[in-house]
Amino acid sequence: MVVAGPGPAHPQPAAARPAYDLLLKGGHVVDPKNGLSAIRDVAILDGKVAAVAPAIDPALALKTVDVNGLYVTPGLIDIHVHVYGSTGEAHSYAGDNGLFPDGFTLRNGVTTVADAGSSGARNFEDFKLHIIDRSKTRVLAFLNIVGAGMRGPKFEDNLADMAPEPAAELARRYPGLIVGIKTAHYSGPEWTPVENAVQAGKLANIPVMVDFGTNKAERPLAELLTKKLRPGDIYTHCYSGLRDELVDGKVNPGMWEGRKRGIIFDVGHGGGSFAWRIAVPAVKEGFLPDSISTDLHIGSMNAGMKDMLNVMSKFLLLGLTPDEVIVRSTWNPAREIHHEELGNLTVGAAADVAVLRIERGQFGFTDHYGAKMSGDRKFICELTVKGGKVVYDLNGLSRPDFKTLPPNYTSVGDSRWDGLNPPSH
Repeated sequence: MVVAGPGPAHPQPAAARPAYDLLLKGGHVVDPKNGLSAIRDVAILDGKVAAVAPAIDPALALKTVDVNGLYVTPGLIDIHVHVYGSTGEAHSYAGDNGLFPDGFTLRNGVTTVADAGSSGARNFEDFKLHIIDRSKTRVLAFLNIVGAGMRGPKFEDNLADMAPEPAAELARRYPGLIVGIKTAHYSGPEWTPVENAVQAGKLANIPVMVDFGTNKAERPLAELLTKKLRPGDIYTHCYSGLRDELVDGKVNPGMWEGRKRGIIFDVGHGGGSFAWRIAVPAVKEGFLPDSISTDLHIGSMNAGMKDMLNVMSKFLLLGLTPDEVIVRSTWNPAREIHHEELGNLTVGAAADVAVLRIERGQFGFTDHYGAKMSGDRKFICELTVKGGKVVYDLNGLSRPDFKTLPPNYTSVGDSRWDGLNPPSH
């Protein structure tokens, strides 16, 4: 007699995967590329924006975060930073003056930066190995026309180390990663740094960013903007006052002509390149920046600049609306560096998102000279999402209250939406 054993087990139905990994619900979405400034929900799946709609059912999401009363924007893009901090070289922007990016970007809603010429053709690959390839922040680069990079006058005044061909060849080797050519800090009267940078930009089909260095009569600003640069090239430090940006209290006519030609004007605040006495009359005259950037480095972050949100807040103080500030911190810089896949919340785009609050109070904002203007609003970053994962959360918006958790909890996140690593000690 054969005794029948137990029949085959009936498989349990697999739990249906939620339609979305993360849902940001009820925020004021500002997405300039798509002409959107309204209350919307933003849903994320597999690191991409999956839906933007007036109402998305929280039951469809693995994790829902209530962002009512907050601004939801594309991840901020800062196209002028110095983050080659790994060499240990003293007094160098390819060294101790630079910063490791992740400690200064994500907490400010910044998900993408472009290093502005810290490295040149001879040390870019070291920068890539030690910083770009290891950072959560998306790090792109303007390559210095100086082969040795941004390492002080001994290097940056060396005309013999500004050959266009090596810079262009390296840019062609790393398309999309090297987004432009940078010339900076030159103290001589020659046009060679600008001309060679533009030549490299032509060879590699990428823009040039110019920090015009020491003001020289032989190199007037108007000639740079009306003759030397091409449409799409970038003049940074546009409110510095160090290179005749104002003439007799008015915006230099060459800047207006340059704008008509398609030259881009970038803030590049830095430790010495933003003055209220220039910015206030220029903005009053209607000369607004195309992009807002920090010139982040060890000096500027501890002086008047501080961080991206502080610089953005200064433009609220100057009279721009939140939407006008946000477009200059997201979609405009994305276009300037030819990365139109960034800086927007189009369905299918990378889910890089900044959740910002405008805080009311009494605040002081200083320029690079230390002069103060007082204001009653500033931007605060509540939450940053990079590639669909929460990577910064100021007030625990995405976290459960510990009283709701089991007594011996050891994990409260899910790798599908949570990019906050538990402490190692």
